[in-house]
Amino acid sequence: MRAFWPFRHLGLKLLSIAIAVMMWMAIGGEETVERGLRVPLELQQFPPGLELVGDVPTTADVRIRGAIGTVGRVAPGDILAVLDLTGARPGERLFHLTPENIRVPFGVEVVYVAPPTVAVVFENTASRVVSIKPAIEGQPAPGFVVGRVSADPSSVEVVGPESAVRRASEALTEPVSVEGSRDRVHETVTVGTLDPSLRLMTPRTATVTVEIVPAPFEQTVPDRPVHLRNLSPNLTATALPSVVDVTLRGDKEALSRMEPDDATAFVDLAGLGAGEYMLTVRAESSRNAGVTRIEPASIQVRINSATN
Repeated sequence: MRAFWPFRHLGLKLLSIAIAVMMWMAIGGEETVERGLRVPLELQQFPPGLELVGDVPTTADVRIRGAIGTVGRVAPGDILAVLDLTGARPGERLFHLTPENIRVPFGVEVVYVAPPTVAVVFENTASRVVSIKPAIEGQPAPGFVVGRVSADPSSVEVVGPESAVRRASEALTEPVSVEGSRDRVHETVTVGTLDPSLRLMTPRTATVTVEIVPAPFEQTVPDRPVHLRNLSPNLTATALPSVVDVTLRGDKEALSRMEPDDATAFVDLAGLGAGEYMLTVRAESSRNAGVTRIEPASIQVRINSATN
């Protein structure tokens, strides 16, 4: 058995004691200060089968005390306010927030917490199957309208507080654009809810199909003058007949606002020289309506040299 020598390595032992004394004197001699911080508020031990209703504070204001060096090194993320929800039940409940609920680094003391009491409203968790309503944006091509709209799947289960679930009637999709479409639109999009207190039982997508069909209403704009476009310089032209009837298709509201000048008929003379031509008449509409028919569909155009 080795003998114990109390004076073995005496120099190292004395040095250690001296360092410890100096550290104690340095720390003990530091000025004590207080500092206010806003720190995160964390909810722990959340009871199963319950949902939060309304807004709950996400931060707490605390005042800490300690040595100036220690307090100066503390960042807001180093301190955490913890609210223990153990034993919560449906209804409005009050929870005390005390210095004991604040987690701080070693050497730091909590002297003040606000709010001292946090009100939290709980409801039982409920679920319900609701239909999926596709969201549509944009307008189809002139003369076409949105027909049948469907989603696959057609329904989804939402979960949340009882009161919010009772109000829920549908889930929505991301908008599906039909801008300028003439044919069926088929797109897979995300499904969600507008109520932030609700969530889907299982996050998912839906395939939305939008039928684009010809508009059901037609209107004829008679005696529209035929414009001669892109006639080369030093040429003149005449059309026979000089007017046509333009038939438009669109929704009832768009056609009811239609003015004669909203329909323009024209023939394109680009690249044509002197002579007689049988040309197809084209038309365009400034309203949300499509051209379905032009009578007559072709006209005779005579192009002459301006020097003749």
